[in-house]
Amino acid sequence: MKQPSSSLSVHRDRGVTTLTLDAPENRNALSAQLVTALAQELGDCAKDPGVRAVVLTHSGSTFSAGADLKEPPNPYGFVALLRQLVELPKPVVARIDGHVRAGGLGLVGACDIALASTGSDFAFTEVRLGVAPAVISLPLLPRLEPRAASRYYLTGERFDAARAERIGLVTEAAEDVDGALDSVLTALRKASPQGLAESKALATARVLEAFDRDAEDLVQRSASLFASKEAKEGMTAFFERRDPAWAL
Repeated sequence: MKQPSSSLSVHRDRGVTTLTLDAPENRNALSAQLVTALAQELGDCAKDPGVRAVVLTHSGSTFSAGADLKEPPNPYGFVALLRQLVELPKPVVARIDGHVRAGGLGLVGACDIALASTGSDFAFTEVRLGVAPAVISLPLLPRLEPRAASRYYLTGERFDAARAERIGLVTEAAEDVDGALDSVLTALRKASPQGLAESKALATARVLEAFDRDAEDLVQRSASLFASKEAKEGMTAFFERRDPAWAL
């Protein structure tokens, strides 16, 4: 069932709630409205004893292009959403079959299991807009191979799902992503709710330490960068489909 005002579809089946980012015309960009809708649905899942797991997926060819530059989410609200994904006492599985950019990688990093088709690709494009992947570093840096994080944060290069698996961004790059998802969900349906919650708490402890330690600093850094002259030039160039002034 689609929530028409939020570009989010919700489907429930045998203990699994599937949340589908459903604005392909906007490349599933993370608007304030979409972030709020996701937070509300996750809150419902947390309270529902019938929910064993959550799947986060997408319609169209892009999982998420990152923040909606025309209607960006409040950075505190986005941090709260990322933390909610990490803290949810139910496993969250990302199903990816397409492109993931910028803030969309934060959603992937906050999920417990991330499955991507071999045709998927990824890029930290912030550096090319004059900003940095600040807030999304909270769930990502504890999981990523450090040298790879340095390379892709700094270059903004696109990389494929096989590379994403090797550096810890995704759990599995699969030829048949839906088959891989079915296998994971079958296993999760056999697990006890208490066992899942406690096991997830163990696995996410280091990620939550990063939120406790760094969230406020990174929100402030992100806000400062987005307000800067370079960022304004980068975003103007993006909308005008031209190279920014600093490009050589």
